[in-house]
Amino acid sequence: MASMAELDGHMEMDKNLYNRALKGMYAMSVATFIPVTFIRAPYGRHSRAGWGPSISPRLAWFLMESPTLWMSALLFPLGRMSSNPTSLILLMVFLAHYVHRSCIYPLRIRPGSKPYPISIAAMAFFFNTYNTYLQIRWISHYGNYTAGWLGSPTFIVGLLVFIMGMIINVWADSVLLSLRRGSEGYKIPRGGLFEYVSCPNYFGEMVEWIGWAVMTWSFAGLSFFLYTAANLGPRAAAHHDWYHKQFPERYPKSRKVLIPFVY
Repeated sequence: MASMAELDGHMEMDKNLYNRALKGMYAMSVATFIPVTFIRAPYGRHSRAGWGPSISPRLAWFLMESPTLWMSALLFPLGRMSSNPTSLILLMVFLAHYVHRSCIYPLRIRPGSKPYPISIAAMAFFFNTYNTYLQIRWISHYGNYTAGWLGSPTFIVGLLVFIMGMIINVWADSVLLSLRRGSEGYKIPRGGLFEYVSCPNYFGEMVEWIGWAVMTWSFAGLSFFLYTAANLGPRAAAHHDWYHKQFPERYPKSRKVLIPFVY
């Protein structure tokens, strides 16, 4: 059996690894924001040659989002708080987004959609593996959540914000998917938040992870939100610019990029 000193050493190594990974997430946010501001990831409406072999977008979305499911299943039981009701509820909230994103959303993508570069899917796979480690290790091991946390204003506000963001995200995705159904061309999305911003789907996802950061009240949750903003903000700007070029006369001039009335 391992001695207490050995166990303490392993615990210290684990904590140091986690802290380094967390700092790396903040650095990765900056490192991501700079290139994606100038280089449009070549999938969806921005698809173009030169990024290597591609696969079906349905398969790509499932594979690259799947680490959030199997990493959660592997890591969560190892945490010292794995039987904590608060930690279990936080896990369910996290998985609510990713069960939809990895299992339901791919099935809704129209067959015959533009192929997805394996290189981009591989980068997303890496990010989701990395981020799941940070989020799940926090809620299952390093986060000291008491039973009272579920009734705290911080948790309740964070949960409500998360739910609102997920509703916006799923609704906006549904509108975009319906526009492509039975059609080869792109159309101007209308209704709801689409009257105010070009990318309410991205806005909704950012709102989700703001809620998660508040709900968990953690640097891990904050790092996830910041990375999401660094990645989706420039992509929303690219979408906005694309819409104006695709529909120069018809696209509403009053629409903002991402945040209603602000940006």
